Amino acid sequence: MEQILKETRSKMDKSIEALRNELSRIRTGKATTALLDNVKVDYYGTLTPIRQVANVTVLDSHALSVTPWDKSQIQAIDKAILNADLGLNPVSDGTNLKIPIPLLTEERRKDLVKLIKKFGEDCRIAIRNVRRDGNEHLKRAEKEKKMTEDELKEAEDRTQKLTNEHISLIDDILKHKEKEIMEV
Repeated sequence: MEQILKETRSKMDKSIEALRNELSRIRTGKATTALLDNVKVDYYGTLTPIRQVANVTVLDSHALSVTPWDKSQIQAIDKAILNADLGLNPVSDGTNLKIPIPLLTEERRKDLVKLIKKFGEDCRIAIRNVRRDGNEHLKRAEKEKKMTEDELKEAEDRTQKLTNEHISLIDDILKHKEKEIMEV
């Protein structure tokens, strides 16, 4: 029983982590290095994450700086950022890239809020699916006489508590991200 509950918690935690990961990529009008996490640079014929070919730092709340390890790669990095379709336009000084982060319009902010709510709902569905799978494992264990009916009931209650905790955490994460997006 404990093993099943442990696996259920682990899967729910992974769903929450995936949500956080997804939300970190959403531009809020503030500079964050996470904006470039999915950018891949054509580094001598190999698509390589930008962090492996350059130092990415936050200059201020509205600009990022990218300093390539290999200065000859500055054009490839510039091209990769433009092709990533993030709405960012790097400015090169020959050795570094400065990436101004444009302010978001009110309409764009509302669209982003809808998007994060969709991600939140997808995560809730994933959590509920994990709960269902966990409960099925518990019922199978009870049928195989590995636990009593009372232990099954207790385990299902604990699974529901886990589900409620994770759903509440999703709500908190979404509230925080929405506030971040809507701040001007």
